[in-house]
Amino acid sequence: MTTIPLAKQGDRNPRTIEECRSFVAYVESLFMPWNVDVLVDGFTEDCVVRFGIVPEFRGREALRAFFMARSAKQKGYRLKKQFRTLMNETMTNIWDGEWEDSTTGQVWTMRGGKIAVWETAFNSGLADKALDVSQMLK
Repeated sequence: MTTIPLAKQGDRNPRTIEECRSFVAYVESLFMPWNVDVLVDGFTEDCVVRFGIVPEFRGREALRAFFMARSAKQKGYRLKKQFRTLMNETMTNIWDGEWEDSTTGQVWTMRGGKIAVWETAFNSGLADKALDVSQMLK
C-alpha cells in the first residue's frame, strides 16, 4: 500500500470527520509495510500506551521496541482501520489485522479424520504473570 500523505495541519489535531478519516488512513498505511520510524514520530515523547493485556508502557523508545518486536513476528501484516468517533481531543477507531506469526502456530493431533487435540501458541503473555513488553513478545 502506498503511504497517504497527511494533510498539513500544523500542530493542530484533526477537527472534522474527514480530517479524522484521513489521519486514520494515513496511520493505517504506515503498517503496510511497517514504517516504525514514522509511526513512532507520530507519538509524543511522553506517550502512554495501553495495548490489550500488555502492561502499560511510556515513551517513544519503549514504543519503538514494541513496534520492532511486533513487526519481526508478524509476517505479511495486513491492517484495516476505520475511524469511529471524535470528541474534543479524543478519537476512536476500530481495526482488523491479519498476519502469519513467524514463531507460533498450531498443532493438530488427528484421529479418525477429525481433530482430537488442538494446541495453539500465541505471541502474548501468560494470563497469570505480569510481564513487560520485551518478555511478552519473545
